[in-house]
Amino acid sequence: RRGLLSCGNGEDVNRVNLNKHKPWIETAYHGIVTENDDKVLLDPPLIVLDKDAPLRYAERFEVTVTRAGEICGFRVHGQNVPFEVVLVNGSTGEGAVRAKEKLDCELQKEHTFTIQAFDCGEGPDGTNMKKSHKATVHIQVNDVNEYSPAFKEKSYKATVVEGRRYDSILRVEAVDADCSFQFSQICSYEIVTPDVPFTIDKDGYIKNTEKLSYSKERVYKLTVTAYDCGKNRATEDVLVKISIKPTCKPGWQGWNKRMEYEPGTGSLALFPSMHLETCEEPITSIQARVELETSHIGKGCDRDTYSEKSLHRLCGATSGTAELLPAPSSSAHWTASLPTDNGHDSDQVFEFNGTQAVKVPEGVVSSSLAQPFTISVWMRHGPGGQDKETILCNSDKTEMNRHHYALYVHNCRLVFLLRQEPSESESYKPAEFHWKLDQVCNKEWHHYVLNVEFPTAALFVDGVSHEPFLVTEDYPLHAAKVQTQLTVGACWQDNSGHDTDNETNADTLTGGSMHMSQFFRGSLAGLMIRSGKLENKKVIDCLYTCKEGLDVQLPAEVADSVQFSPSQSSITLEGDDIESFDKVMQHISYLNSRQFPTPGIRHLRISTTVKCFNEEACVAVPDVEGYVTVLQPDEPRISLSGIDHFARGAAEFESVGGVTLFPELRIVSTITREVEPEAESEGDNDPTVQESVVSEEIMHNLDMCEVTAVGEELDAEHESLGVDLTQVQQRGLEASSSNVGMIITGVNTMANYEQLLHLIRYRNWNTEALFDRKFKLVCSELNGRYVSNEFKVEVNVIHTANPMDHANNAMAQPQFINPVQHASVDLSGHNLVNSHQASVVPSAATIVIVVCVSFLVFMIVLGVFRIRVAHQRSLRDQEGGKDSEMDWDDSALTITVNPMETYEDQHSSEEEEEDEESEDGEEDDITSAESESSEDEEGVGSEEQQGASRQQQLEWDDSTLTY
Repeated sequence: RRGLLSCGNGEDVNRVNLNKHKPWIETAYHGIVTENDDKVLLDPPLIVLDKDAPLRYAERFEVTVTRAGEICGFRVHGQNVPFEVVLVNGSTGEGAVRAKEKLDCELQKEHTFTIQAFDCGEGPDGTNMKKSHKATVHIQVNDVNEYSPAFKEKSYKATVVEGRRYDSILRVEAVDADCSFQFSQICSYEIVTPDVPFTIDKDGYIKNTEKLSYSKERVYKLTVTAYDCGKNRATEDVLVKISIKPTCKPGWQGWNKRMEYEPGTGSLALFPSMHLETCEEPITSIQARVELETSHIGKGCDRDTYSEKSLHRLCGATSGTAELLPAPSSSAHWTASLPTDNGHDSDQVFEFNGTQAVKVPEGVVSSSLAQPFTISVWMRHGPGGQDKETILCNSDKTEMNRHHYALYVHNCRLVFLLRQEPSESESYKPAEFHWKLDQVCNKEWHHYVLNVEFPTAALFVDGVSHEPFLVTEDYPLHAAKVQTQLTVGACWQDNSGHDTDNETNADTLTGGSMHMSQFFRGSLAGLMIRSGKLENKKVIDCLYTCKEGLDVQLPAEVADSVQFSPSQSSITLEGDDIESFDKVMQHISYLNSRQFPTPGIRHLRISTTVKCFNEEACVAVPDVEGYVTVLQPDEPRISLSGIDHFARGAAEFESVGGVTLFPELRIVSTITREVEPEAESEGDNDPTVQESVVSEEIMHNLDMCEVTAVGEELDAEHESLGVDLTQVQQRGLEASSSNVGMIITGVNTMANYEQLLHLIRYRNWNTEALFDRKFKLVCSELNGRYVSNEFKVEVNVIHTANPMDHANNAMAQPQFINPVQHASVDLSGHNLVNSHQASVVPSAATIVIVVCVSFLVFMIVLGVFRIRVAHQRSLRDQEGGKDSEMDWDDSALTITVNPMETYEDQHSSEEEEEDEESEDGEEDDITSAESESSEDEEGVGSEEQQGASRQQQLEWDDSTLTY
């Protein structure tokens, strides 16, 4: 409807349509919004244009306002559009786009929708509203770095071969959940584990920086992390395991270089998991040699270190063996000056440096050896000079310097000289036997046994027979009445004589003694001469056999492919099947049967040869070297105990049997082990208690017991030590005595030694001047490796007077003797008072009477003597030439002293100090023998023995006094 305008002149004007135009906007808008914001930045800005302008109309006196030119709002077209368009200013047509909810770039990066603007229409009521065209809005959601990298795998694994450098071993990969390229990209990776030979690039590829070694490290464990381009670190690092695979190298695998052996545990499997890797080569034969190297141990391996004589007996050799290098002792003293290894290897080894030698005393070996005979020795010798080095020599003691027999080393040759004694035949006979042996000069221990049965000489080295490569002959010796001297380590020569019948040169004499020449340089042990019989092969092998060695329990299919060395220090295996060969190697063990083995290291070596179809060594298998550590054994403590002080009557000492020295001897051996503290003791407040010890008795053998006289040596004219030799021989032992004492040698149990020591008797058939005698006993094992305590015994001689012949003596005991209230003191449990003496005094009342009468007689005698002395002094004064130095003339006085009086006084004084408050205790201190007699006699015998005991106190023999 067209309206009319009313003008000021009152004219009506037709009304016209005022909303002629539509609002106008751009056809497309681009917006950007951030995830954590709701305001959208549009390009271009949202501004609506409308050509209709708002007018004011006056109708008569009324003002009419139209809204046709104003923008009233926007309309959004689309489904689930998370945006809204708001009108900022209707007059200017400015609008804005805002997010209705929180945006997530990771869910939707872009949004597209259409909008439309509309005006307010005509008139106050907004009729005839007009709309703009639709415009497209593209909104991009900007990302926020809210996510950290995460690895695709929980862990990564790879295996590489040692000795190679890789461009890429493996790749680790991490992802980021952010939507933008910047924040979703992984910019770098990093190995967190320090000091590893690996590196990683920005794409996650890992490679090694150096060649890897399987022996150095078998598995590397790396920790890897990642960073996105927004510098966010991965929430969790990833573990990467890189295993090193050894290159296929032929050789033994699956063995330990070091193994421990605990003494007394039997055998120890050396290679339980060992197998041979041949890298799939076609193998036709395998040969392996396993060697146990024990050169650091005395005599080359762990053997029993008993004396050589004991070893000979243990191995079955009969009597007649003389030991030329025994361990120093009171009965074998000639080796005391020789340097030894100080028991370093629990063996008796003597060192010779070219200046030492010893003379063997006469009687050890017969001056003329009875053929056949055997010489055996352990020797370690290195390359020497051009001079002869004598091991054993028997030469003239004076004048002629002839060598009767000798064993010496010359230019790595072992030579035995044997000159025949004078005979009717003057023909040449074998005199020197030469053996050229590498063992003589290789600085290792070897066992030599020489069986001599003229005209042959057979040599066994380490149990293996060797024939001489040269035998020279010579005339027999000329007849001469000259004694010979047997020496070890050099040859005895007399410079005053002429070298008429030997090969030595007197100009070569050196060393401390000018009577010695051809000194030996090296080590010797166990030098023996056995006269009259040869050693058989069984005994020789026994002497050489080790107590330790290699052992193997063979499977049946390869029983014939293994060979042992005589000493069991090496095993040689042959086969063609690798699997069976591995089984044999896995069954090889180390065994040491010694009860107390020598601790230390035993080196092991395996050398292997592998052949293929062309019978050549196609696979080079390197040698295997390891070692067995023998731990320190629990060492025994040998204890000797028993009665250490007793007394016997003089008649017993003078009897044919003598007195038993060790009637109740006990030999006990104990070992002490350290044990962990018990669980309940761990909570103790004492932090110093870390361990405890426990002792237990064990049984083992002894090889020597020596009884020695303490103080003066035994006088063969009136005293001796003896033992029943039949009992000694029944136990396979030997006994010898001298003026020093007695020594029993041989390997036997402690019980047998104990029984034999009970039989040792001391006899003295001149006891008038003897009051006491002291002895000490020491036992040992393994040639002195373990030594017992010194058990000392003191025996006292009881001198008693005949009651019938010296009746007056009982009546004249001196008053300065304090009567002892003990019945007697006898540590041995034997009564010191014989029954004959006890019958002299019938009761205690008689004792009182005897004491009183004795005191009266003593006073009378003392007065008479004083008168006599005064009279003699006056006579000497009258003669004017004699001065008396003695107030008492006791030239005819005989005094017999009971040696037990001092002993009893000492012990009674000690007991009085301990029991000062008990006066009755002394009366109850009686021996076991007295206790038995008191039970039989109901108290009467006790009084008689007390009287007899007093009778044995210091007596005064006044039978020769003149009143």
